[in-house]
Amino acid sequence: MRTPNTLEHLLLTIPAGATATYLALFPIVNPFGGIPLFFSITSGFTRQDRYRAAMKTGFYVFLILITFMFFGRFVLNFFGISLPVLQIAGGLIVANTAWGMVTGGNRMTPEESDEANTKEDISLTPMAMPMLSGPGSIGVVMGLAAHIESGGTYESMSAYLGMVIGIAALAITVYLFLRLGGPLVDRLGPTAVGAINRIFGFLILAIAVQLVWDGMSEFRT
Repeated sequence: MRTPNTLEHLLLTIPAGATATYLALFPIVNPFGGIPLFFSITSGFTRQDRYRAAMKTGFYVFLILITFMFFGRFVLNFFGISLPVLQIAGGLIVANTAWGMVTGGNRMTPEESDEANTKEDISLTPMAMPMLSGPGSIGVVMGLAAHIESGGTYESMSAYLGMVIGIAALAITVYLFLRLGGPLVDRLGPTAVGAINRIFGFLILAIAVQLVWDGMSEFRT
């Protein structure tokens, strides 16, 4: 019988599962890093329209992550992808995102940026996808969900509920950051914002290395 690892233990209770999910996704979603782009592409919005866009962005982040949490395993089964492979692939994607943050790269392509400047509703794209809930965070949430044992047991139900609470808390955090973060970013200035993003990027890179390591360890066992 395989002994559950530490992550699986954390996911088996509602408070611990919610906390583990929130902490695993927060640096990758990085709502702080989305503030400058959000206020740039909503510069022509009224205050109420900006608040509405922030709320819709948070809702779409929740919807995207919840969808992949519940249905991601069906995608894995359909394509015959194992959890270790998902961990390694997700780690590589997260590492690419982290490297762009550390080196000051953009999380969106120039084409996506140009389209964002002409769209009336920017909450789903580009804010929720790919800026906040992009491939990296989707891979992480699918990996977390894959650790939960299936079978409808009380523990798995508690784990899923904990993950839902953690993702909901993250979506609320995204909304609050986008609604209230403008004055903070203006006060900090581009240098401080860039430094904070690089710190987040370093933390995300560490998460990516851990994902790849865990996936490779599974192949050796």
